[in-house]
Amino acid sequence: MKLNKQIIVMSVLVTLMTPAVANEVVTKLLQDYRNEAVQPFSADAGRQLWNNAFADASGDKRSCTTCHTSDPKQAGKHARTGKRIEPLAPSVNPKRLTQEREIRKWLTRNCKWTLGRECDAQEKGNLLTYLNSI
Repeated sequence: MKLNKQIIVMSVLVTLMTPAVANEVVTKLLQDYRNEAVQPFSADAGRQLWNNAFADASGDKRSCTTCHTSDPKQAGKHARTGKRIEPLAPSVNPKRLTQEREIRKWLTRNCKWTLGRECDAQEKGNLLTYLNSI
């Protein structure tokens, strides 16, 4: 019985610590991006970028919402494969925004697919600020 209580306590502690880890990772990335950005980061600008549609080479429109929905607290679906995408908002998915390497990889990949180019430091900072704020 005592072992079960210890497991429960450890599980609760890990769950409570996860958002703090995410905040540390996001804080570090924002500091890195701030060195290249021209303005302070804005959750509103991140939300606008999230919802803005960009034309691809064929003229089709894409936005972050194409796969992730207009509400990052909701699960999305990959536009090509139909595979479920877990919510991006750390407020509902504590596993999100906790791994710097993954954040950098997906920002690069998704910006190229959505905008047709890599996002600049300002855009990355705005997106992270937005996702971390909801």
